Amino acid sequence: MLLPIIVTAFVAAVVTVLLGFVLIPWLRKLKFGQTILDIGPIWHKKDKQGTPTMGGMMFIAGTVVAVTAGMILLGLNGFIGYDDVSQQKLYKLIIAVAAAFFFGFIGFLDDFIKVKKKQNEGLTPMQKIVLQIFVIATYFAANLLCGDTKTSIDFPFIGQTPNLGIIYYIIMGLGILYIVNAVNLTDGIDGLCGTVTFVYCIAFAIISAIFDFAGFTVLSVATAGGCLGFLVWNWHPAKVFMGDTGSMFLGGVVATLGISMHAEVLMVVAAAVYIWEALTVLIQTTYFKITHGKRLFKMTPIHHSFEMRGWKEVKIVIVFSLIGAAAGTAAVLLTYGI
Repeated sequence: MLLPIIVTAFVAAVVTVLLGFVLIPWLRKLKFGQTILDIGPIWHKKDKQGTPTMGGMMFIAGTVVAVTAGMILLGLNGFIGYDDVSQQKLYKLIIAVAAAFFFGFIGFLDDFIKVKKKQNEGLTPMQKIVLQIFVIATYFAANLLCGDTKTSIDFPFIGQTPNLGIIYYIIMGLGILYIVNAVNLTDGIDGLCGTVTFVYCIAFAIISAIFDFAGFTVLSVATAGGCLGFLVWNWHPAKVFMGDTGSMFLGGVVATLGISMHAEVLMVVAAAVYIWEALTVLIQTTYFKITHGKRLFKMTPIHHSFEMRGWKEVKIVIVFSLIGAAAGTAAVLLTYGI
């Protein structure tokens, strides 16, 4: 199984890198540049204004092509069976990729409106939430149709909860909503979202292999390869940004990898960086309202707070990725308790 996995990652990285030579000049020609918010670090306005955005299309294409190639290779090498369990796992993979793609499409709509209007406001928050809830509901409905009716949660070393019924879908739906938008918030400086997601996907490649979900191992390494290829263009100083197109797609992958395999607790552990980023925004907003204008952090999401303290972008990316690696390692170790 190792060779198909290596080929999958390689294909995703190469396709993504090569697309950069075509897509970035095209985005520049169309003047699809990023408009930087005035409320962000003041130097972002100078250094990043006008940098092409929507570059996430590069690794979305790379990931989808690589997943297709990887599954064909697994099939040719006899790693995919034709029994009901194997077919259900294949359907669940297709559903997960489709959900991630449609999250990316929501991000694309948001980016497109921004670049057309030359501002940093695309879809309204309510429009985004409604569209995301629709994708989440469709994702769960599709999984039910393919026979996945499990509504309990496995806790490492503790055991399984009783069947939660509709409560499970409400909790997990809110979880997907949080994770997708948390990944989106993590995309705030050059290379950050790509490296943190690369680390997360490596962890879930190992977890899915332990769980015997070959298709999700393929999706994990394909996404990791796509992120690696994108970093060729997105590492500081970035030549292109992934935009909401890319970050929402990655958020969809991050969430569906965990929930499709019913590794919800492991997902929460491995996604510690994303959760931390979004949590600081919620804390800051709440504290600001309660205290009528005071701030707990210099700026949120939290990576901007470190910027305001003088940390260079590359240092933040490295430190956050190491935290993500530690969280991913913890998630892998907890796998043995399930």
